[in-house]
Amino acid sequence: MTTITKGPGRRLVAALLTGAAVLAATGCVQMPEDGPVVESGSGGDLDEPRPIAIDPRPPQPGAPAVDIVEGFLQAMQATPVQTNAARQFLAEDAQAVWDPEAETITYDDYTPQGELEVSVTLSGGVRLDGRGSYRGRLAAQRTVEFPMTREDGEWRIARAPDALIVPEWWFAQRFRQVSIYFFDPTAGILVPEPVFAPRGDQLATALTSALLAGPEPGLRRVEQSFIPPGLTSGLSVPVSDAGVADLTLNGQAGRLTPQASELMLAQFAWTLRQEPSIETLRVTIDGEPVTLPGGISLFDVDDVGAAYDPSVLDASAFLYGLRDGLLVSGPPDGLAVVEGPMGTDEQGIRSVAVSLNATRAAGIARAGDRVLVASVRGPGGRVQEVVSGARNLLRPSWDFSDRLWLVDNARGGAVISHLEGTRPVPIDVPGISGRRVTHVTVSRDGSRLVAVVRRPGMDRLMVSRITHNGQGRAVTATPARRIAWEGESGLRVLDLAWNSPTSVAVLHRLAEDLSQVRILSVDGAPADLDGLLTTLPGRVLALAGSPAEAESLYAVTNTELMDLTRGSSASAQLDPRVGQIDYVG
Repeated sequence: MTTITKGPGRRLVAALLTGAAVLAATGCVQMPEDGPVVESGSGGDLDEPRPIAIDPRPPQPGAPAVDIVEGFLQAMQATPVQTNAARQFLAEDAQAVWDPEAETITYDDYTPQGELEVSVTLSGGVRLDGRGSYRGRLAAQRTVEFPMTREDGEWRIARAPDALIVPEWWFAQRFRQVSIYFFDPTAGILVPEPVFAPRGDQLATALTSALLAGPEPGLRRVEQSFIPPGLTSGLSVPVSDAGVADLTLNGQAGRLTPQASELMLAQFAWTLRQEPSIETLRVTIDGEPVTLPGGISLFDVDDVGAAYDPSVLDASAFLYGLRDGLLVSGPPDGLAVVEGPMGTDEQGIRSVAVSLNATRAAGIARAGDRVLVASVRGPGGRVQEVVSGARNLLRPSWDFSDRLWLVDNARGGAVISHLEGTRPVPIDVPGISGRRVTHVTVSRDGSRLVAVVRRPGMDRLMVSRITHNGQGRAVTATPARRIAWEGESGLRVLDLAWNSPTSVAVLHRLAEDLSQVRILSVDGAPADLDGLLTTLPGRVLALAGSPAEAESLYAVTNTELMDLTRGSSASAQLDPRVGQIDYVG
């Protein structure tokens, strides 16, 4: 059985993107075009072999136009990642305006032809924006035009596309998927955004550039940044042998309150801690150090912002489930009934979800028409019916603000709502609302809703972003985007669970006694199938998953919790009377 690595976080192990996976998952962040590459104290990704160095040839005298374009494409593969070599193939005017940081395009093969204008047909590939965010698969073939000109009797490219255009294998060796961190609209929790960044010595610099760019314009009501706008960083972020990252920023920050400084430092710490050589962080803005009360100016990246953990710092690590209709909790090998009313009296519920701090439980009645809420702890208490008259409610979800999310498969399709007090407030999620939905889960930070939409012949995994106002009230949702994977046609999703703050585990069955669990990124960029796919013998019924790095992903059978994170040695026997089991949320 292949173990599944959880992340992101301090010990994030980036999946190596290979082959067909890169066709659907690549990206780039802004990178320095010149200046020195600063050596990190520990050399970046310690456990990953460095790719073969590539030193491209400059333009050759008398080379035909098509060779100049080929040389340009090959020069973009220079080691370290930089574009100085490629600029030599451009005409002088083109060098001044070419912006390779605008986006990244990958390909698996290319065919050039022409002279006055060289056409290059790229096959395969995907597009990423300048931040490094995945923007989807390109058409099977894409033609890129390179107008040519003569300078000093030699062919040069008169105009080049504003993009880094590189082979998929090259990108796979040199980039890894990481996250940049913003805050939710209430400044109560960090919200991660997956991006791709260069491995090794350039990682800290690339992460800083991506973070300084701020949230995407379309996500302004999903997340916010406490880094003052307009700040820029130097050509590199130096990291000392002692693991100190010195982040020197330029620009006008205005007067930073202690709270704003704390939130800004939390964003930097959570983003830069993914570079394994960084232990502490120091930030200066226009020569002035950023400090916290007490004059502290050197910050441990594992401590700063711990309270804003997107997995929720004080969330219960126990499993919760139903055994003979009663709510049970505990470690995998020690489930016991809770003290609250759902643990002492059978309430006639078929599924249950427990709030992140394990104080309240929401149960769905066996008929799927009612929602019951009760305290998890302490004897006595009452069971409150908060929703009635529904048609077919799915298992609900809780987010960090103690908000309960509900999905009812009504006659006209799924109705999505969240509970305000005892009143369900509908929210339209384009692409999911009104469809036949089999599974839904909401991220703990409240920013993402992932659903399985059933269609003839196949299930589709869809993700939408939830917008909030400053008081934390969910307002709208963005149109859902599809998360596709290789070989999904004809498969039915049996269950869905969080594996990290930016990835979900999907369970489907290949045959009667053969199941498969696949890990998918919420941005739709799949990772290496060898590391993030496991095939399991027997009849797997469900998943129990958590975004917290320390908590295992389990495949649930009638009699066993199969630990997919730590391997079979950490699996546990399961009482066959347990009908549903999962983590909080």
